[in-house]
Amino acid sequence: MSRILDQRILLLVISFSASVQSTKVLSEWKKCGDPECEKAMSRVQATMDYLGPDCRYLNFKTGEEIMVYSKLSRENENLWTGSKGKDFGYFPRDAVKVEEVLIEEEVEVLTKETDFLCLHEDKYTFE
Repeated sequence: MSRILDQRILLLVISFSASVQSTKVLSEWKKCGDPECEKAMSRVQATMDYLGPDCRYLNFKTGEEIMVYSKLSRENENLWTGSKGKDFGYFPRDAVKVEEVLIEEEVEVLTKETDFLCLHEDKYTFE
């Protein structure tokens, strides 16, 4: 009985730590093409395969096209946000090359907590 309780507590701790990681704010600021971050900033092509560490990241293969909607700034400038088909998420800027710039003038805005939540099957995972 005690072993089962210990295992359940361990699973609870692991689940909690995964929840904290998947809602961690990656940056307080981001750059966008407009104040709402709705306009695509650029079109890029993957120069390498990428598999992100959790559900907030966009996975892709070399040669795939990605539309960029925002770029984290200040404390974490290496991550950009974009979409590939119906998938959306963060990816390292050094894993892509810019094919076409759509917005020349960038606007810096504060991020929101919802920028860092996972999206599963058309609904947000609030952990």
